[in-house]
Amino acid sequence: MTLDLPANAPAAVPLDDRQTRRRVIWASTVGTTIEFFDFYAYAAAAVTVFPFLFFPKNEDPTVNLLASFATFGLAFIARPLGSILFGHYGDRLGRKVTLVASLLTMGIATFLIGLLPTYGAVGIIAPALLALMRFAQGLGLGGEWSGAALLATENAAPGKRARAAMWPQLGAPFGFILANGLFLILVLALGHKNGQTTGSFMEWGWRIPFLLSAIMVAVGLYVRFKLEETPVFQRAVDQGKKVEVPLFKVVANAWRPLVLGTFVMISCYTLFYLVTTWILSYALANPAKTRGLGIPYVDFLQIQLITVVFFAIGVPISGRLADRIGRKRYLIIISALMLLYSLSFGFALNQDVATQLGVGIWLAIGMFIMGLMFGPMSAVLPEMFPTNVRYTGSGISYNLASILGAAVAPFIATALVSTVGVGSVGAYLAVVTLISLVAIVCMPETRHVDMHEV
Repeated sequence: MTLDLPANAPAAVPLDDRQTRRRVIWASTVGTTIEFFDFYAYAAAAVTVFPFLFFPKNEDPTVNLLASFATFGLAFIARPLGSILFGHYGDRLGRKVTLVASLLTMGIATFLIGLLPTYGAVGIIAPALLALMRFAQGLGLGGEWSGAALLATENAAPGKRARAAMWPQLGAPFGFILANGLFLILVLALGHKNGQTTGSFMEWGWRIPFLLSAIMVAVGLYVRFKLEETPVFQRAVDQGKKVEVPLFKVVANAWRPLVLGTFVMISCYTLFYLVTTWILSYALANPAKTRGLGIPYVDFLQIQLITVVFFAIGVPISGRLADRIGRKRYLIIISALMLLYSLSFGFALNQDVATQLGVGIWLAIGMFIMGLMFGPMSAVLPEMFPTNVRYTGSGISYNLASILGAAVAPFIATALVSTVGVGSVGAYLAVVTLISLVAIVCMPETRHVDMHEV
């Protein structure tokens, strides 16, 4: 589906206009930052708020936590559907209009979460509405990522696609810092303690991050309305190369990159949600009642906010290295690092010997590896598909991987800890990493692919 760039083929259009370049960087980075802010705000509340306020009381705290993680995973089920829906219009109508629609979908759902009644007020309707809004969040993010990735890659200068593509990837650590930083401020200001089910934070404070997302969405929409269509997509339109139903075209003619792209991403997603979502529940868990570290919520939020900086540092490094040595060789090296990291869970997170400093160092290493793996993916996946189905194909691969790698990761890890021990979570990561490594070995090198190929 992709071809090496011939000598006489047109290169990606360079962005000589600095204003246009800045607009692309802002639009791709700000949009994904907002989307991931919304996503992480939910992830933080899924551990600290929703198990207590949106589900019936249960003597076993693990049961409600698993139920909350189940609603968290709903978004990942919705994401492939979002990639199909928004991908269809992204490949038919253009990248710009679809990016605006996906941002609105995610933003409205997040804002409404901040207004939802709790279980104590409306009973079973509360978790049902929460699940519905979470599903809508997934639809929006399913269309957001691939659009932002294409905005960056289809405007990139020759030989610098991975560096250009790292901008939307930075939205993940930026969104994480904003969401969890706001939760930390609220917890400190309102005097909330870990496990506390009453007080100002639990009554109304947790709603503030969800409601404030409306302001961020307004900023994102303002930036995106100023965009022009990408030159690569515009050329496909001018040549009459659009397809009527991109999904059918992808399944019929691009099934191999669809499968490979999905499995290339799953280890990245698994590590992502182990070190951002599952670790929060394990770190806060009371060791007297269940397996966990018993770190105070405020202390661990600070650890996460410090260590996520290493995630952000890894992303730009990955862009330069992937452009220099090639996508395939680079991803094989980082997968090997991830396999080594999977061996550390048993001793680094052992509740009998773990310290806050040790956990912080362990988490910083994981975040850095995460940045190195996640960074080039917004170049790798789009490069695997031709222009007229690129939005749909890259989006489906990315979001199918979210089901296999991310949706189930906190749930499986929590179950493994309670039945086997924390070392088994590392073994789980190792197995998933080996699966991705096989896909990486089988994938073609895409560094020199012509993005104009239809």
